[in-house]
Amino acid sequence: MPTFQSDGVTIAYEIAGDGEPILLIHGFASNGRVNWVDTGWVDALVRDGREVITVDNRGHGNSEKLYDPADYGAPIMANDACRLLDHLGLERADVMGYSMGARIAAFLAIKHPDRVRRVILAGLADNLVKGVGGAEEVAQALEADSSDRVTERMPRTFRLFAEQTGSDLKALAACMRSSRQKIKAEEVAGIRAPTLVVAGSDDDTAGPVAPLVELLPNATGLVIEGRDHMRTVGDKRYKEGVLDFLRSFQS
Repeated sequence: MPTFQSDGVTIAYEIAGDGEPILLIHGFASNGRVNWVDTGWVDALVRDGREVITVDNRGHGNSEKLYDPADYGAPIMANDACRLLDHLGLERADVMGYSMGARIAAFLAIKHPDRVRRVILAGLADNLVKGVGGAEEVAQALEADSSDRVTERMPRTFRLFAEQTGSDLKALAACMRSSRQKIKAEEVAGIRAPTLVVAGSDDDTAGPVAPLVELLPNATGLVIEGRDHMRTVGDKRYKEGVLDFLRSFQS
């Protein structure tokens, strides 16, 4: 798996296919393979004639593990994504993020608007601005001696998922304590790239789609009925909606 240095931190990535580039940014406790390969996203985008770049965020997957919350945060990870585009010699790319990855993608579009052609914010909608609570509870669940000691539903879900993905629990706890930074409504309103907002109808983590779409100057929304946070990511309707969105800009 190739890597590059982002401000002294080793970041891993993979590339598949050929065509217009799209950068995929995974969610918390996941990695490029789990979020995008195992769910069929990479294959679907490659078949559609795209160069697909998946990145392992710092602290995740095959990227370097760090244990200080100050080394994380969505704006820092957005800079990692921008440096990956630099490393690959790409002036611009489409960008799709899921959950934490959507927050990173939003910061990338805000801080580096010239690098983002179109952006898909998935698994995080109104709560991008309102915020997602429970960060400390999740961090403590990740630090617990055993998942058996974690009884609250949401922290336990994150702990079990982190174990399933073979993640470094200590690194994830540090990341969780700094990665859920809110984005001000006026900052979100400054995203000019064409935007698709996607979330499941039963996704309490994401929040409702419509309020975020209303904030964005050039956005459409897609609600995946009957899906929650974990079950939206691989849904066929999500894939079809994204492909339709990307194709709508082709000449």
